[in-house]
Amino acid sequence: MSPVPTALPPIALTLIGIGTGNPDHLTRQAIAAMNAADLILLPHKGEDKAELAALRQSLCDAVLTGPAVPRIAGFDMPVRRSDGNDYLAQVDEWHAAITQRWQAAIAQALAQGCLTAPADGAAQRVALLVWGDPSLYDSTLRIAARLQPAPATVQVVAGITSVQALAAAHAIALNDIGQPFVVTTGRQLRDHGWPAGVDTAVVMLDGQCSFATLPAEGVHIWWGAYLGMPQQLLDSGPLADAGPRIEGARARARERHGWIMDIYLLRRQAAASG
Repeated sequence: MSPVPTALPPIALTLIGIGTGNPDHLTRQAIAAMNAADLILLPHKGEDKAELAALRQSLCDAVLTGPAVPRIAGFDMPVRRSDGNDYLAQVDEWHAAITQRWQAAIAQALAQGCLTAPADGAAQRVALLVWGDPSLYDSTLRIAARLQPAPATVQVVAGITSVQALAAAHAIALNDIGQPFVVTTGRQLRDHGWPAGVDTAVVMLDGQCSFATLPAEGVHIWWGAYLGMPQQLLDSGPLADAGPRIEGARARARERHGWIMDIYLLRRQAAASG
C-alpha cells in the first residue's frame, strides 16, 4: 500500500448527496456545489461495477456547466477484508485504506497541475459524490475525519435517501400513526432477528436477503432495487409469497448488471393501521 501523501494544500471538502443515481434527485444546492468544486473525486469499484462509475460520470456530464468546469479524478476503491469475525476491525482498516486513496488522488491532481496551491493560502475545493445522503449508513464523514492535514472545512449537501425513494416508489408511509420505525442493516437482522420495540423495519445493506431468516407469518414486505433509475425493480406482498420472488429477481438483476443497490421495508400485522 502506498504511503499517505502529506504535502497537500488546504482543502475545503464538500460531500454531496446524489440520491439513488437519478439526475432528477440532485438538488439545486448539489448542482451548485458540484460546479463550485475545483476537483471532484470519483471512486472506481472494479470492472464488474463499471456501470456505477459511468453513472457518476454521467451525473457530472449532465450538470457541470460553469465556465470553469471542475477537474474529475478517479481513484480505485480498496476491497474490504471479509475474513474472520472482526467486522469492526475490517471496517477500520478499509476506511484507512480509502483515506490513503483519497489523499493520493488529490496529491496526483496537484502534481499534474489539475490543482494549484493558491498564493493566498485559500483552500482547494474538493468534492465527493455520495449515494443517497452522507448521514445514513455511509462512512464518508468518518473517512473525511481521517484526512491529514484535516480539511479546512467540511460541508455536507443533503441528498434523497433510498429510504425516501422506496416509500415514494411504493406510495407508502414509513410509519403507522404515532408509531416508531427502525432503519437497520441485513447483518443486524440476521444476527439479532426482528428489532425490538417496533413493528416496522427498513433494512439496508443486505446482500443476503436476510428477510428469509425471519418467520414470514403476518409480515408484509415492500422491496425496491435501482430506485429512480431506468432499471428500477419493485415488488411487495406477504413475505411468504413475495420473499422467494424477490430473491430470484435480485439474483438475476445482479448477474445482469454486475451490481445491485436495494432496500426493503418490513411491517408486521401487529402494527397499528394508518
